[in-house]
Amino acid sequence: QEELVESGGGSVQAGGSLRLSCTASRLEIRNYCMGWFRQAPGKEREAVAVIADHGATNYPSSTSDRFTISKDNHKNILYLQMNMLKPEDTAMYFCARKRSGRFPCSRVPSNFEGWGHGTQVTVSS
Repeated sequence: QEELVESGGGSVQAGGSLRLSCTASRLEIRNYCMGWFRQAPGKEREAVAVIADHGATNYPSSTSDRFTISKDNHKNILYLQMNMLKPEDTAMYFCARKRSGRFPCSRVPSNFEGWGHGTQVTVSS
């Protein structure tokens, strides 16, 4: 069974940086559109970065100038470099892969599946 395991979260002060990792098992991330998402208490899950199988990236305006998604196909790991963190970035962060079938590689969470357990990011002011 496919598995995605997130790591790298923690507590930082505003302006700091973190790099999240998503290690995939029994799944070749090179073949999939992959995404990073976050969910804060009381809020809906939202995409923070998406990367297509061929490497094209897609960010919402809230993260486009601060976050960078990348992947190492040989190690089968997906990364999220987060810089200039803000208190509003505080959330549980998840990685996921796009559902098979005619789902576009977009920032819509319902187009993704295989969610890991997440890693907590807390940014203090």
